Amino acid sequence: MSTYAQTPSAPAPRWWRFGMAWLAFGLPASAVVASMLSAVIAIRHADPVVDEHRGAHRPAGQSAQSAATLPAELARNQASLHR
Repeated sequence: MSTYAQTPSAPAPRWWRFGMAWLAFGLPASAVVASMLSAVIAIRHADPVVDEHRGAHRPAGQSAQSAATLPAELARNQASLHR
């Protein structure tokens, strides 16, 4: 019967000493933070809703055939016919 003398081994280094651990935990964590930041920016700076019946370029009381836009619309329509 022989017994081997046990030598004390060095303790294993902690996880934060390895660069691969920072990649494994850091990349997904940064993606979560970036997605939350994108959601906050999208919610706080949302574009206003455009009324399709009114149009974005016309005030509420002005119709499509008003005196201000009628000459431009007639010229556009006439120019498109002569192509």
